[in-house]
Amino acid sequence: MSTVEQQTQPQPNGAGIATIRVDNPATGATIGHIPNLDRDGVGELVARARAIQPSWEALGYDGRGAIMLEMRAWMSRNRDRIVETLCEENGKTWEDGLLAELLYNLDALGFWARKASKYLADEKVRPHSPFLFGNRLIERYRPHGVVGVIGPWNYPLNNNFGDAVPALMAGNTVVLKPSSLAPLTSLLIAEGLRESGLPEDVFLVATGSGDTGSALVDFADFVHFTGSTEIGKKVMARAAETLTPVSLELGGKDPMIVCADADVERAANSALFYSMQNGGQTCISVERVYVEEPIYEEFVGKVAAKARNLRQGVPRGPGSVEVGAVTYPEQAELIERHVRDAVEKGAKVLVGGARNDADGGIFFQPTVLRDVDHSMEIMTEETFGPTVPIMRVGDAEEAIRLANDSRYGLDSSVFTRDLEKGERLARRVQAGATCVNDCSTNYFALEVPFGGMKESGMGARHGPKGIQKYCQTQQIMVKRFAAKKEIYFFPYRRRVTKGLGRLLGLLYGRGRRGR
Repeated sequence: MSTVEQQTQPQPNGAGIATIRVDNPATGATIGHIPNLDRDGVGELVARARAIQPSWEALGYDGRGAIMLEMRAWMSRNRDRIVETLCEENGKTWEDGLLAELLYNLDALGFWARKASKYLADEKVRPHSPFLFGNRLIERYRPHGVVGVIGPWNYPLNNNFGDAVPALMAGNTVVLKPSSLAPLTSLLIAEGLRESGLPEDVFLVATGSGDTGSALVDFADFVHFTGSTEIGKKVMARAAETLTPVSLELGGKDPMIVCADADVERAANSALFYSMQNGGQTCISVERVYVEEPIYEEFVGKVAAKARNLRQGVPRGPGSVEVGAVTYPEQAELIERHVRDAVEKGAKVLVGGARNDADGGIFFQPTVLRDVDHSMEIMTEETFGPTVPIMRVGDAEEAIRLANDSRYGLDSSVFTRDLEKGERLARRVQAGATCVNDCSTNYFALEVPFGGMKESGMGARHGPKGIQKYCQTQQIMVKRFAAKKEIYFFPYRRRVTKGLGRLLGLLYGRGRRGR
């Protein structure tokens, strides 16, 4: 569907459709306007997607995969245009757009094109019950129909189109609701899909406010949401009214544990990069660091020294800055509040610590804090900004206890030269994923499921579960040897019933020795 068609759909009252202004958060300049679809507009998009879904499903895995591979080639050819759009509407650096977003999607398009048929293949099951002897059991996956994807503003490509790809490969059509702060990338992707041969109405973009997203929850057959825990709970509650299944990736407060035997240089570089990458606006970024006493001062010193060399400002192409803008104005206020709260409770700011607004944009300085503890919001609530609070701990046991002292459980990391120890500690962290001697790059491991524990969500991306969730399961049983009448059919007879009772005793009456 063309962007122009979406923009010119009339409202039921005959007035022109309302629009929302899109600004560049790094400069404050207005870069576009998008339609603010109302409930009827969303309903129309979903109806169109539902009408075309059977023919899209009938195309088969090979046919759908061929279009995904064409889209991968299109994105590769148009990579500069895509990255420029990401930088303009999100305020992120060129490298964040190229490596954290475009690279992931190029890889994912090929991955799902290859793996969908394997992950969704019919599964033949041997029945265990003697009463089903001779029957053939099949578990199959069938698409839900229309999948609604509601994406966040921090990753306009990864957590929007990236979640649509497996849904499309499963045979669903998709209506994507991007954030009103960063919708232009999704519209560009829709253009690319059309040029790559995607049939009309298979992938539609519903731009608009929060009400647009609420309407999509009401109309879609399945909803995948990425965003804050608070909004995720509302999505789940609304979906419950129609018994619409959901998958949620929500907030995170991801801990990093640095043991005394860690490579301090490696750990310091990792802490800085993974807390500041994408301006710290990543659900799996390093949000809090626990460092064992013997290396605490050395570690803090290295992180602070490296942070002082970071460049921040308006992204102006490759290699221009390391830290870009804060995308959401209210987010800058939250970061400021968390830092202020920490300082008032005894934390020391070694680098940054304040707003750095310039050129009409929204910026917060790369910030390093020491002497923090769990009385501070910056150690317990999601900050989602370029901050790295570093806490001293006595040993790994204390670090594990504090890492698990959170309502969140998304990603995490452990640094130690002892790999067996690292894996033992990783198994004790209450998080959906844990890296040893690395952070966040587990997101690129598309072969295994990735999802959160606790209030960090439900369901998973990636792996078999990451595409199977976009399907309903159907059980098929085929009776290969069908007699005219089963022994247990009507009418009931005393002799037959007694015999069946004795058979049950033989089969199931042997206790533990008969397992």
